[in-house]
Parts: sequence; C-alpha cells; structure tokens
Amino acid sequence: MTFSRIRRVDDDAQRVSKFIFEKAGAIAEAVLYRYPTFRERTVICCSTQSGCPVGCRFCGAGDAFVRSLTADEITAQPAHLLEQIDCAPDEIGRLQIMFMSMGEPLLNLKGLIPALHALHLRYPNAALLISTSAPRIDYSAVRDISRDIAAIGLQFSVHESTDEARDALIPFRAKLCLQEIADEGARWFEATGRKPFFNYCAHDGNDTDADADRIHSLFDPAVFEATVSVVCERNEGLPATNEHQRSLASRFAERLLARGFSVRVFDPAGQDTIGGGCGQLWFVQNWLHDNSRHVRPSIGAGRPIVHAPRSAPSVEGADA
Repeated sequence: MTFSRIRRVDDDAQRVSKFIFEKAGAIAEAVLYRYPTFRERTVICCSTQSGCPVGCRFCGAGDAFVRSLTADEITAQPAHLLEQIDCAPDEIGRLQIMFMSMGEPLLNLKGLIPALHALHLRYPNAALLISTSAPRIDYSAVRDISRDIAAIGLQFSVHESTDEARDALIPFRAKLCLQEIADEGARWFEATGRKPFFNYCAHDGNDTDADADRIHSLFDPAVFEATVSVVCERNEGLPATNEHQRSLASRFAERLLARGFSVRVFDPAGQDTIGGGCGQLWFVQNWLHDNSRHVRPSIGAGRPIVHAPRSAPSVEGADA
C-alpha cells in the first residue's frame, strides 16, 4: 500500500469528506465533495507535495515543506476517494480531479505528469485541473501534456491585482509576475484552444473597481476565465467563511462580470467543521509540527499570517 495510514473526517451536512494520508516521513491530504450527489457531480482536490515551499500566508501548509510526492502517491489519493463513493467513476455525470490541495503542482512535474497520464487512462471521463501559483519554470511541458490530454485545465492563483500585494501574500520569490502569468496563460490558450482560469482571493483591501480594472488590463476575457474565492482560514477555532467574506467575493465577481469575464465563485465547504480548507487541515499542521525532523521551513515561515476578514472596515468610503 502506498500509504500506511489513511484517516477520514466527514461533514455530511456540507457534503464533504477530508482524508489524511500518512507514511513514514510524509503526509498528504485530499478532499472529496459531492454536488449534491456523487452520481451527479464529484470533485476531488489532492496533494502533489507534502507540505509546500511556496509559503502563502493564509495557508497552514505554507510554513513547512517535507518533499514532493511520487506519481504513485498522487494517484493513490483520488483512487482511494473514488473507492468510497456509492457509484462507479464512469457513472458520474461530472467528475473533476483537481491538483490544488497541499503543494505546488508545477514544482513537482516529475510526479505530476505521469500522474496525469495514469489518471486520464484510469478515469477518462474526469476533468483534470492544475492549480498553480505560477513558479518560474519552463511551461513547455505543461503545454505539451495539455495538448495531449484535452481533459486538462490550468488555473493560476493570482489573488491580488498588483505584484507588490501578491508578493506579500505569496512570498515565494521564483514566481512569475502578473504580466508574465497573463502571457503564459495566453500561450497555453493558443496551444490548447481552451481558456485558463485565474483565481482571485477577494478581501477588504483588493475588492474595488480599481482592482477590477487592473485585472482587466492584465487578463483578456477572451483568453481567461475567472474564479473568485474567499480567504481560507488556517487556525483551529476560527471560522473560515462568513457572510461579509462571501459578500466580498460575490461583489468582486460582479465587477469582473461587468468587465466581460466568465466568473465562478468558490466557497469551499467543511472548513469550519472538520478541520480547515484545502491545503491546510489542522491535522496536517499538527503532523508537520510533531515531525519536525522531516520538515524544512518554507520561505513563509515566521511571516505575518493573513486571516479571513471578519467584518466590513469602519473607514468611510472603503467600498469604493
């Protein structure tokens, strides 16, 4: 067996289950969603690394890195999750496997690319989404496999409308700037004929018309689709989502819609009730703390933590 221990935590009310995969010297996590039944739509988020070197300041896995996962360790996660559901994978109306849990997929091409091939062969009806913070790598391999496998999608974690703000949120230095992300997305679009996504994390400091204008000036709606997310919460006992935060995401999505983007709003389930959002389960954070001999600090270690916004700011005119 690829992993020696697998732990499952369920939240039936929010239709989500989370899985912690352990073995000597490494941990991974995956998340299983049903919308509203597995037969209608099943979504899986899985890890490509144990810990993460990128250091995003809202992510509980961002302070520590263990190692990249092997292709077998990556494919074992969706394979195990799909064994838990009440229908066969080929009976699912919409099956999506997303590489957007713990780790940066494009810093582990050695594991990711064979995993993509294996998962496409095993689940030909599955959409495969690579979600990346855009490390500074050669993207030709990403374009090549995306041409070979039409089920592959690409999403860039942009999150902010300026490079300065994005650098504070994502301190990993060897990453593309916003303009370079736009250029790389356009190359992927030209190579595949499919629109990439950018993911934007709306909060009180980046939800204005000026932010939407900057995003629009960088990302062409004819090339990109948009995802607007809430800010995830990494600390146990603090709620990960609230009405103010949902309002921020919905409002910024409307700004992008008005500028011609196709937009989806992502409000992940289960964060408050069963231990954290994708990439930052409290159980995983505890493992990283208790197994320090296997862990190296990431560039984010010790930097200020970004928490989910709780309520609207009191400053007049903040909603410009």
